Amino acid sequence: MESYILDWLNLLLRWTHVITAIAWIGSSFYFVFLDSSLTPPEDEELKKQGVSGELWAVHGGGFYHPVKFAVKPPQLPKHLHWFYWESYSTWLTGFALFTVSYLWSASTYLIDKSKMDWAPWQAIAIALLFLAVFWLLYDLICRIFGQRRNGDAIVGALVFVLVCVASWLACHWFAGRAAFLLVGAMLATSMSANVAHWIIPGQRKVVAAIKAGEPVDPIHGIRGKQRSVHNTYFTLPVLFAMLSGHYSFTYTHPQNWLVLIAMMFAGAAIRQFFVMRHGYKLGRNGNPLPYALVGVAVIGVVMVWLAPLPSAESTQAQAGPNTQTVADTGMGGPIGYATLQPILAQRCYLCHGEQVQMKNVRLDSAANVKLHAQNIYQQVVVSKLMPMTNSTGISEAERMVFKQWFETGASTD
Repeated sequence: MESYILDWLNLLLRWTHVITAIAWIGSSFYFVFLDSSLTPPEDEELKKQGVSGELWAVHGGGFYHPVKFAVKPPQLPKHLHWFYWESYSTWLTGFALFTVSYLWSASTYLIDKSKMDWAPWQAIAIALLFLAVFWLLYDLICRIFGQRRNGDAIVGALVFVLVCVASWLACHWFAGRAAFLLVGAMLATSMSANVAHWIIPGQRKVVAAIKAGEPVDPIHGIRGKQRSVHNTYFTLPVLFAMLSGHYSFTYTHPQNWLVLIAMMFAGAAIRQFFVMRHGYKLGRNGNPLPYALVGVAVIGVVMVWLAPLPSAESTQAQAGPNTQTVADTGMGGPIGYATLQPILAQRCYLCHGEQVQMKNVRLDSAANVKLHAQNIYQQVVVSKLMPMTNSTGISEAERMVFKQWFETGASTD
């Protein structure tokens, strides 16, 4: 029953998390587009009011005319919309989902004993520290270097190094899929912290100054804009880190940390293309196409790098030079359940046996194994997701037994 309840929580939290993330990312992308597309106002009245940019747009059968006041409007409107609940809701649902999916079952999903033989509480504590420490270091970099000459370039370089170090540590300390998700959560936490600790507080100070009739310090807008720009570059790397958990060829690679860094870099480069392209159309930026080409080229290199070897070479390379494959042992014909059952007992019954049935799957009978044959083949042979984090130490030769059993008819004899 616990597994069933956790599955429902996982589904509902994931659903809510995706909805709120769409709202947050959508508004973020829109405002980046808006800032890049604004042109100086032509109307003299708008100029007198202090408008720094305007945009005409058509959508949904109507025309829109947003304008931007760089420092403050002549007076505050009665209704002022604040963009922050999209960010907070995304982080809260994401952290809840991370808790249900990984922290609740840390020994199964977070810990890979071949990397670090931690107790569950240790793994949970280190994972939470990842979220907090990265934000503190990133924030410190922005505070120290953000306002200097060429500060944006310095901050960008230092944050990239920080992300690389964090990715290396995560992939060497945690199970591969958990490591990728943890790095994504780390960046997402900093994005939401930027909103909570810099963007919104700065805007509140501006609004308070306007209401009090006091001069508005433009530094609040400058700092808020800087953190908002950082958030937009974090977005595509975060999305890759979150989605990659469905594609085991990324996080199971021996150099998975390099895969993660390369793909996040590609995402940031492609995002730069979209940030610059609107200004380029207005003659304000150089041609942004090289950024997109670099991002696509990096993805292409990673695809070639991760391409699987021919099956026989791949099996021997991953199993090791001293490991016998199924073919080596002379098991070239059909494999029956009697041959498969000892491997199931040693590698699978811990989570799918009489005492525990993770995901409501039980594999300690020939009938059940036959029932789940397709899923077993997909999880054990194709994606190699099972056993989770290879906690029971299945070998490549044993995976090949599953492969041959399924491909020769999945016999229950």
